[in-house]
Amino acid sequence: MDEGKIFGQSISFPPRIGQDKRVAWSIGADNIRESIRIILLTEPGERLRLPEFGCGLKNYLFKPNIPSMHRLMQEEITQSLSRWEPRIRLESVMVEKDKSDERCAIITIDYNLVATGAKEQLNMNIRLESR
Repeated sequence: MDEGKIFGQSISFPPRIGQDKRVAWSIGADNIRESIRIILLTEPGERLRLPEFGCGLKNYLFKPNIPSMHRLMQEEITQSLSRWEPRIRLESVMVEKDKSDERCAIITIDYNLVATGAKEQLNMNIRLESR
Protein backbone atom coordinates (compact mmCIF):
# COMPACT_ATOMS: atom_id res chain seq x y z
CA MET A 1 0.00 0.00 0.00
CA ASP A 2 1.40 3.38 -1.00
CA GLU A 3 0.53 5.59 1.97
CA GLY A 4 1.70 8.68 0.11
CA LYS A 5 -0.99 8.18 -2.53
CA ILE A 6 -3.70 7.30 -0.01
CA PHE A 7 -3.04 9.93 2.69
CA GLY A 8 -0.75 12.43 0.97
CA GLN A 9 2.70 13.74 1.71
CA SER A 10 4.39 17.05 2.38
CA ILE A 11 7.50 18.53 3.93
CA SER A 12 7.82 17.27 7.50
CA PHE A 13 6.79 19.41 10.46
CA PRO A 14 8.80 20.78 11.99
CA PRO A 15 10.95 21.07 8.87
CA ARG A 16 14.15 19.03 9.17
CA ILE A 17 16.92 17.44 7.15
CA GLY A 18 16.74 13.68 6.69
CA GLN A 19 19.55 11.13 6.90
CA ASP A 20 20.10 11.55 3.16
CA LYS A 21 20.91 15.27 3.78
CA ARG A 22 17.76 16.36 1.94
CA VAL A 23 14.58 17.95 3.23
CA ALA A 24 12.60 15.26 5.09
CA TRP A 25 9.11 14.39 3.91
CA SER A 26 6.13 13.34 5.96
CA ILE A 27 4.13 10.51 4.39
CA GLY A 28 0.87 8.74 5.19
CA ALA A 29 -0.53 8.61 8.72
CA ASP A 30 2.48 10.62 9.97
CA ASN A 31 1.55 13.37 7.53
CA ILE A 32 -1.97 13.49 8.98
CA ARG A 33 -0.63 13.57 12.55
CA GLU A 34 1.68 16.46 11.65
CA SER A 35 -1.19 18.24 9.91
CA ILE A 36 -3.29 18.00 13.08
CA ARG A 37 -0.45 19.54 15.09
CA ILE A 38 -0.10 22.35 12.54
CA ILE A 39 -3.82 23.12 12.77
CA LEU A 40 -3.73 23.17 16.58
CA LEU A 41 -0.58 25.31 16.80
CA THR A 42 -1.56 27.86 14.15
CA GLU A 43 -3.49 30.92 15.22
CA PRO A 44 -6.19 32.31 12.92
CA GLY A 45 -4.67 35.26 11.07
CA GLU A 46 -1.13 33.83 10.93
CA ARG A 47 -1.47 32.62 7.35
CA LEU A 48 -1.79 35.58 5.02
CA ARG A 49 -3.57 33.77 2.19
CA LEU A 50 -5.74 31.67 4.50
CA PRO A 51 -6.49 33.91 7.50
CA GLU A 52 -9.23 31.66 8.95
CA PHE A 53 -6.87 28.65 9.18
CA GLY A 54 -5.91 27.42 12.65
CA CYS A 55 -7.40 26.71 16.02
CA GLY A 56 -6.92 29.64 18.37
CA LEU A 57 -5.54 27.75 21.38
CA LYS A 58 -3.34 30.71 22.32
CA ASN A 59 -6.55 32.42 23.46
CA TYR A 60 -6.38 30.11 26.49
CA LEU A 61 -2.91 31.20 27.54
CA PHE A 62 -3.11 32.73 31.04
CA LYS A 63 -6.60 31.30 31.55
CA PRO A 64 -7.28 29.06 34.53
CA ASN A 65 -6.64 25.36 33.99
CA ILE A 66 -10.17 24.30 34.95
CA PRO A 67 -12.85 22.06 33.41
CA SER A 68 -14.87 24.93 31.92
CA MET A 69 -11.78 26.12 29.97
CA HIS A 70 -11.08 22.53 28.93
CA ARG A 71 -14.59 22.26 27.51
CA LEU A 72 -14.14 25.46 25.48
CA MET A 73 -10.82 24.14 24.16
CA GLN A 74 -12.47 20.84 23.20
CA GLU A 75 -15.06 22.73 21.16
CA GLU A 76 -12.39 24.85 19.41
CA ILE A 77 -10.33 21.76 18.58
CA THR A 78 -13.34 19.81 17.32
CA GLN A 79 -14.50 22.66 15.08
CA SER A 80 -11.01 23.35 13.71
CA LEU A 81 -10.18 19.73 12.93
CA SER A 82 -13.59 19.12 11.40
CA ARG A 83 -13.08 22.10 9.12
CA TRP A 84 -9.41 21.77 8.19
CA GLU A 85 -8.56 18.05 8.21
CA PRO A 86 -10.93 16.08 5.95
CA ARG A 87 -8.74 12.94 6.07
CA ILE A 88 -9.91 12.12 9.60
CA ARG A 89 -13.17 11.35 11.37
CA LEU A 90 -13.04 12.53 14.97
CA GLU A 91 -14.06 10.02 17.63
CA SER A 92 -13.30 12.13 20.71
CA VAL A 93 -11.39 15.15 21.95
CA MET A 94 -10.41 15.27 25.61
CA VAL A 95 -8.69 18.11 27.44
CA GLU A 96 -7.67 17.64 31.05
CA LYS A 97 -5.24 19.03 33.58
CA ASP A 98 -1.75 17.52 33.48
CA LYS A 99 -1.30 15.82 36.85
CA SER A 100 2.47 16.38 36.77
CA ASP A 101 2.23 20.12 35.95
CA GLU A 102 -0.92 21.98 36.98
CA ARG A 103 -0.12 24.82 34.53
CA CYS A 104 -0.43 22.46 31.55
CA ALA A 105 -3.34 20.68 29.92
CA ILE A 106 -3.17 17.41 28.02
CA ILE A 107 -5.07 17.19 24.75
CA THR A 108 -6.01 13.68 23.60
CA ILE A 109 -7.56 13.27 20.17
CA ASP A 110 -8.94 9.92 19.03
CA TYR A 111 -9.73 9.70 15.33
CA ASN A 112 -10.15 7.31 12.42
CA LEU A 113 -8.38 7.67 9.09
CA VAL A 114 -11.14 8.10 6.51
CA ALA A 115 -9.31 6.17 3.77
CA THR A 116 -8.69 3.01 5.80
CA GLY A 117 -10.75 3.28 8.99
CA ALA A 118 -7.59 2.78 11.07
CA LYS A 119 -7.84 4.15 14.61
CA GLU A 120 -5.23 6.71 15.66
CA GLN A 121 -4.54 8.85 18.71
CA LEU A 122 -2.61 12.07 19.19
CA ASN A 123 -1.57 13.47 22.58
CA MET A 124 -0.27 16.97 23.04
CA ASN A 125 0.54 19.18 26.04
CA ILE A 126 -0.27 22.87 26.07
CA ARG A 127 0.75 25.40 28.72
CA LEU A 128 -2.14 27.53 29.99
CA GLU A 129 -0.97 29.38 33.06
CA SER A 130 2.40 31.13 33.33
CA ARG A 131 2.83 31.06 37.10
